[in-house]
Amino acid sequence: MRTPENQSMVVVDGAHGEGGGQILRTALTLAVLTERPTRIENVRARRGRPGLRPQHLTCVRAAAAICDAELHGDELGSQTVTLIPGSASRPGNYDFDVAEAAEGGSAGSVGLILQTILLPLAMARGESRIELHGGTHVAWAPSVSYLQHVFLPTLARMGIEADVSLEQWGFYPRGGGSIQVRIEGRRRSLQPVALTDRGALDRIWGIATVTNLPSHIPQRMANRAQNVLAERGLSAKVEPRRLRGAGPGAGIFLFVDYEHALAGFTAYGRKGLPAEHVAEAACQDLIAHHQSGAPVDPYLADQLVLPTALAAGESRLTTSEVTQHLLTNVWAVRKFLDCSLSVEGGAGGPGVLVVEGVGYD
Repeated sequence: MRTPENQSMVVVDGAHGEGGGQILRTALTLAVLTERPTRIENVRARRGRPGLRPQHLTCVRAAAAICDAELHGDELGSQTVTLIPGSASRPGNYDFDVAEAAEGGSAGSVGLILQTILLPLAMARGESRIELHGGTHVAWAPSVSYLQHVFLPTLARMGIEADVSLEQWGFYPRGGGSIQVRIEGRRRSLQPVALTDRGALDRIWGIATVTNLPSHIPQRMANRAQNVLAERGLSAKVEPRRLRGAGPGAGIFLFVDYEHALAGFTAYGRKGLPAEHVAEAACQDLIAHHQSGAPVDPYLADQLVLPTALAAGESRLTTSEVTQHLLTNVWAVRKFLDCSLSVEGGAGGPGVLVVEGVGYD
């Protein structure tokens, strides 16, 4: 994809749109894929603690590692980062630990680190194996369970083969989790995807998990989730699990398998919040999505912007909610790729994402 005409510095305003880490991660991914020098300014400008936090710094260093990049501004709190790729992304074996970027450890999301380097390594010609250490199930990020059961299976339809093994659960605030990832590498061009009709409901299932907490907590989450969904005429099987981890944590992870689509919904516990309330929060999100009739949940929609932009042809996705994350991601992709992206529908309501991909080669 690299051409002499596109090697000027790309400058990305991290304060645009929702102004969070999504702009940084998308810019890093596309900088590696296009091999274009990139500067991201005003990093996470709209967050309470702007600049690079441990997980964002780890994303920056991981992106640089896979393409031998020159880096500037790679330190905690930095609000300007410059990445100058030295090569195309290199398949291989990599190990990244969020704790190395933090003082005293961190529950920074390993899922967000994986999303930053997944596509560049998937487009490389050769297998990669990655170990990631940090938070596996934390708020404001896709859980490893979501990646396993929704995101990666959907990418497989487009031609990306990757699998994740969850070795150790890591909840906020201690983290301490770990995953192993295998990315096959590119064998053919990415295929566009049409997700406009979800088909029949196959099943609703999930897991209610705690680490270092009493066993009655996951059982209560599972029971309440099944009861709430049953009241809406939805049968679900939720498995309670009690595991050991670096620290205490609790969460419920619900999944909906439709004939042509997958969706996932998550809620996390915290001190003082009854287990039943945690379950109810995840159920309400699931019910709202199911009642919309849309195949693509709000989280998957923004995560598919990048792969559909790289695919060869038109992708069309109907989502139950257009989020600011989705709109911001569309804006960021346009900074790097000359492709057509449009969102039909306003923020907060249902909508359709239409992408005419560039056909990455």
